[in-house]
Amino acid sequence: MKTNSARMLAVGGLLIALSINAWAQGGATASAPVASTVEASGATTPATGKKADRALRKKVYAAIGKNKEIKAGSISVTAKNGAVMLNGTVPDANQIPTIVEIAKGVPGVTSVTSKLVVQKPFGGQ
Repeated sequence: MKTNSARMLAVGGLLIALSINAWAQGGATASAPVASTVEASGATTPATGKKADRALRKKVYAAIGKNKEIKAGSISVTAKNGAVMLNGTVPDANQIPTIVEIAKGVPGVTSVTSKLVVQKPFGGQ
């Protein structure tokens, strides 16, 4: 009875050890190809993704903010893979083409879509 119990204990321990080893190896091999794929694709193509979109959006905001005649507080900028969309309001219709040209001049911008509208300040002045 004692030898039977000892054998079952040894076999159980061996199964646990083998399953832990297999699990650890499976995790290591599953993540390795993903990392090399990301590195390979990142080396040959320009940066894309959410991080690149956020960086481009910040560059467009900064470029618009440099123009002191434009009140950029009511303008939102969305960027996706180089395409920029401008939404919001401006107090003067003459500012819309200026803002679009500023956005087009930012490095990395491939296209600009403007959905800017004119909104007069309260009181109609």
